[in-house]
Amino acid sequence: MRAPGFWWRSPPTALARLLQPLGTLYGAVTLQRMRQPGAQAGIPVICVGNFVAGGAGKTPTTLALAARLAAMGETPFALTRGYGGRLTGPVRVDPARHVPADVGDEPLLLATRLPTIVARKRPTGAALARGSGASLVLMDDGLQNPSLHKDLRLAVVDGVVGVGNSLCLPAGPLRAPIGGQMEQVDAIVLIGEGPAGDHVATQALAAGKPVLRASLATPAEIQTELADLPVLAVSGIGRPEKFAATLRAAGARLVGERAYGDHHAYTAGDVAALIAEAKAKACCIAVTEKDMVKLAPLWPIAERSLLLCVPVTLVFEDEPALDVLLRAMLARARSAAA
Repeated sequence: MRAPGFWWRSPPTALARLLQPLGTLYGAVTLQRMRQPGAQAGIPVICVGNFVAGGAGKTPTTLALAARLAAMGETPFALTRGYGGRLTGPVRVDPARHVPADVGDEPLLLATRLPTIVARKRPTGAALARGSGASLVLMDDGLQNPSLHKDLRLAVVDGVVGVGNSLCLPAGPLRAPIGGQMEQVDAIVLIGEGPAGDHVATQALAAGKPVLRASLATPAEIQTELADLPVLAVSGIGRPEKFAATLRAAGARLVGERAYGDHHAYTAGDVAALIAEAKAKACCIAVTEKDMVKLAPLWPIAERSLLLCVPVTLVFEDEPALDVLLRAMLARARSAAA
């Protein structure tokens, strides 16, 4: 499903104001949960979450952090609840054996880069990670979940939309009031640029929270392939307009966009319709990595040339500042456990 458009309109619309009392109640309950202490994992835990419902760039952030930590000699494991999958876990994701219906699309993507655990109950997932050799856990989402103690809490913010109309669900995208949530994080990761994101950054700095600015980059070889290429943009993500913007920035010529709901479960019928449209428009079909893990098993080998996966990598503007934050957290967490 897609987030309602009125969530991102400021000032809030009449409908948002009508729903605001429900949002106030929802936000208060969520914030109370966030303040509860969690179970210790026995190894450091970094949470990569967001203030709002929907996509902000958590998975690319998790992958970027995993790469930095591995370069420091750590053995990070990803931990996720496996949204959209039937397995409650704890289970280690095996891309050769599991499918999206088992564990969800994002865990399958994560598992192509680093060991990944799916668990509805985060403490049991962290225990499996530790028993499997993890030196630390990277939680993809779960900022508002109090079950597991977090040694570093990062909130990912989309610079274009920020926190929308600054109201809580269902009146707006916030999971809890921004001021209260800001107290419960250690830093924010601001992806991309825009006045909305800058406003959140100002709030973070005023609260004494570091702001780590970053951007999403497409590999050079993919940019070369996309240059002046007619493409049909296909995505099942929280903010499909971000993918379309990535394609345009790489020089692609968009001949159409097909935005499915976040975590969409593609069918053979979807694939047949997309192939027919691509042939009619004489174009390629560009998809995200998250969508590729679901589409690849369904795609006919004979039509594989029509499908182009467009990966993105998160690049931090100030990597030394990130490293200082990570090393300080590791030292603090291990000193407390000693």
